[in-house]
Amino acid sequence: MEMSYNLTGENEFRPPQNLIVPSASSPVENSLKEPCNTPLSNDTLYSNTNSPSDSCVKPLCDTASEKKSQCNKGVKYVSSEGDKLECGWGAFTPACLQFFNTPKGILLFLCVASFLQGMIVNGFINTVITSIERRFELHSYQSGLIASSYDIAACVCLTFVSYFGGNGHKPRWLGWGVLIMGVGSIVFALPHFTTSQYEVHFSEETGMCSSNQSMQCAESISILSNYRFVFMLGQFLHGIGATPLYTLGVTYLDENVKSNYSPVYIAIFYTAAILGPAAGYLVGGMFLNIYTEIGKQIDLTPDNTLWVGAWWIGFLGAGAAALLTAIPILGYPRQLPGSQRYIIMRVSEAHQLKDGSHETASDPDFGKTLKDLPRSLLLLLKNPTFISLCLAGATEATLIAGMSTFGPKFLESQYGLSASEAATLFGYLVVPAGGGGTFLGGFFVNKFKLRCSGIIKLCLLCTVTSLLAVFIFFIHCPNMPMAGVTQMYDRSILVKSSLNLTAACNTECDCLRELYSPVCGSDDIMYYSACHAGCKKKSFLDSGKKVYHECSCILENDPTGSAQAIAGKCTSSCERRTVLLVFMFFVIFFTFLCSIPALTATLRCVSDRQKSFALGIQWIVVRTLGGIPGPIAFGSMIDLSCLVWQDQCGEQGSCYVYQNSAMSRYTLVAGIVYKVMTSYSFTFTSPSLCFFAYDWLDEQCQLWQNFGNLCYAVLITTRILSSRNFAVKTQLVGTVIFLTPYYFPS
Repeated sequence: MEMSYNLTGENEFRPPQNLIVPSASSPVENSLKEPCNTPLSNDTLYSNTNSPSDSCVKPLCDTASEKKSQCNKGVKYVSSEGDKLECGWGAFTPACLQFFNTPKGILLFLCVASFLQGMIVNGFINTVITSIERRFELHSYQSGLIASSYDIAACVCLTFVSYFGGNGHKPRWLGWGVLIMGVGSIVFALPHFTTSQYEVHFSEETGMCSSNQSMQCAESISILSNYRFVFMLGQFLHGIGATPLYTLGVTYLDENVKSNYSPVYIAIFYTAAILGPAAGYLVGGMFLNIYTEIGKQIDLTPDNTLWVGAWWIGFLGAGAAALLTAIPILGYPRQLPGSQRYIIMRVSEAHQLKDGSHETASDPDFGKTLKDLPRSLLLLLKNPTFISLCLAGATEATLIAGMSTFGPKFLESQYGLSASEAATLFGYLVVPAGGGGTFLGGFFVNKFKLRCSGIIKLCLLCTVTSLLAVFIFFIHCPNMPMAGVTQMYDRSILVKSSLNLTAACNTECDCLRELYSPVCGSDDIMYYSACHAGCKKKSFLDSGKKVYHECSCILENDPTGSAQAIAGKCTSSCERRTVLLVFMFFVIFFTFLCSIPALTATLRCVSDRQKSFALGIQWIVVRTLGGIPGPIAFGSMIDLSCLVWQDQCGEQGSCYVYQNSAMSRYTLVAGIVYKVMTSYSFTFTSPSLCFFAYDWLDEQCQLWQNFGNLCYAVLITTRILSSRNFAVKTQLVGTVIFLTPYYFPS
């Protein structure tokens, strides 16, 4: 028998298909028993078929025919396309695997996959990029291209994967994606095994005050630099493999759990993705303390600028783990057992178009062919809520990408830390702030049962709060005094934008500008290198730290001291350090607090059949407008605060020393600009917020207009009283009488 239905209310709910209720004798396989005791209206159970899994729903109870008796003891579900609901590979579906055939089971494996993706792409890559440059003689722009290859590949594949994968077998797309990501990680480590061993030739006196220092510039590009194409291939495979993870993975979770539990599941999923980079920094830093040629004896230490750590170990381990993780994901069914019952409770909050074209997405056959792609894209472009959320995500992604790339550099410059110490401190800051904010964002949506408009208001509140916290960058830690850079060698003021590393105390040392190895003198002044401090001898502490002696420049500033210098930067004693860290924590926390609510709003403002495609388009917008240009924009602004540039045989390299005040100022400007743009996007996402903003602006404009009118009236009155010419007084009084109805209509 067939039953048609139509349920309308505050949110239109118009499933276009009929419910097909088979007879009791109909054979139904792979059933899931569920008591049927809650009819929605008119004694009939309804189903929202606007779902990627709506075609999988068949039997539902008709209580009208059995009003005086109980429902059937169980509701049985099968896929209309004959797909099995067991977990397994082909005919191999052992009973022990069905324990994981639940939302929590797939969440576990997706969390492992997102953790590995974050650890590889956002952890290991950023950690080992300097070692790769040194080992394979790459320039900075070449390593930058390697890092960007991931986003480029993701942008190319997002449309195809999200469109066809959204209407296909999602676990298979996810499994193959994780498999490709694992292969990419192994490919990234291949250059270590296909090149000759890394050998270093150096002099023990390099960097000391001597008359025989020299450095030869390479006249030709080494063949090792060609391995950059292998690294780019590995990053391309990373990007291709990770593409389904944050589009199809999110929608698969959303489809197989209750709508109010969906934000919590997605929050846990993204929290694992945030913890991945932190683990990558810690584990990758640990591997970099191991020499790249394991087992080979060498006199170098990790503090030496020629040291290359075992950068490749992490990629091999993570790649193998990704290959193993892909196997169980490939065994999951198109939809989890029992997920059909959540379709009954799901209420559509998708944007309703006036021309009714949104109903096109409800067609079960829509989106299965390439010819539907333009129409599907047009439906999303007509959705103002979706567009506003995409723009808000792009501006937030710009800020997040910029801060994640240059956050450690900011801490390194402000507090005088080493690169490893700054990365570790930033990791300790991001894990509780980013991970906690991501999880709590999903928890709040679930706890308070927020609808789409309430979610957007929460996002706006978080953005405004983080905007206020950004103003902490008004303050900064002063630069540590550095001879020849921030002050002269005799502690006099150095002219701005000038660099003078030569003084009478080191003129005979023939110091090289190319060798930057800062030391902290016993006079609490930092020097460009031990040579620039005039040091002639060195020794080692029990901890392995280098100590330089007989430093002539330090002796001039501190005649009664020991004239010693310790390798490394001077530790900053900035009293504002704690305040800066606390407010940076709040900026990161509230930025990530609205990430899962914004993602949930995106899933709810589009039709169910367009969720995967909508996330794909959103990721394209976020990457092209935010993720890719974000680090470039931040890097360009931060470079404006550089005091000392690297000199590579006459060519400008990276920045060695930044001016802290300028760096804080540019960071403040960038934070305010992007946070205001995000607030603007969230404000015009919701019609209620839009009308509220319009009324508020109109009220403010009216107040300022009345204030201006009052000032004009005072000015005219003063002019009348002060004028001695009767004709002028008469003219002014007439003007006031004529303009009063216009300026003061009420």
